[in-house]
Formats: sequence, structure tokens, C-alpha cells
Amino acid sequence: MRANPLSYVKRLAQFMGYGFTAEEQKEGVVEKAVNLCSFETLKSLEVNEGEKIREDIPLVLWSNSAYFRKGKVGDWHNYLTPEMAARIDGLMHEKFKGSGLLEHDK
Repeated sequence: MRANPLSYVKRLAQFMGYGFTAEEQKEGVVEKAVNLCSFETLKSLEVNEGEKIREDIPLVLWSNSAYFRKGKVGDWHNYLTPEMAARIDGLMHEKFKGSGLLEHDK
């Protein structure tokens, strides 16, 4: 997805029933959507800078680095055990099976 975000965004929009029109594609709407949703753009939004205090959990300070890490493909290996990764893979396969959104499910 990171290597070719335009095609994935088009597929996702189509899957959701809101595919891009030829005119929207010609006007660069897909590229604009990809740019607005990019890791770099989201991480740099003012709302995501600094640290936030969660009101629902008293006295806990959550750094935004917990939500936006490095944005590197495969960096999860540094944070998830093989068991955790297998559990996530199983859940993703169960939830998205037959949708065409998973690489191995085409």
C-alpha cells in the first residue's frame, strides 16, 4: 500500500461504494486524498503535536508517539511478538475475507 497508494485508495473507494469519477481522477482528487491522508500530513497536524491528557483515564499522560511512530514499513517487528502479529493477521483475515482488500485475498 505504501509503494502504490493511489491504486489502493481507488480500490478502497470503489469497495466502499464511492469510487472516483473520471473527472475527479483527471482533477487530481485521488492524489489530493492520498496527500491529505499521508502519514507525514497526519503526524504534522497541530492536534497531533505535543502530549495530551486523556480525560477518561485520570492522571495518565499519553504521548502522541504512541499513535504516530516512524511510519516505516515493517517497523512493527520491533514492537510486536510473533504471537501478537499472528493474532492480528488472523483477525484481519477473518474481518476482510472475501473483500479483495487483502493482498493474498485477490
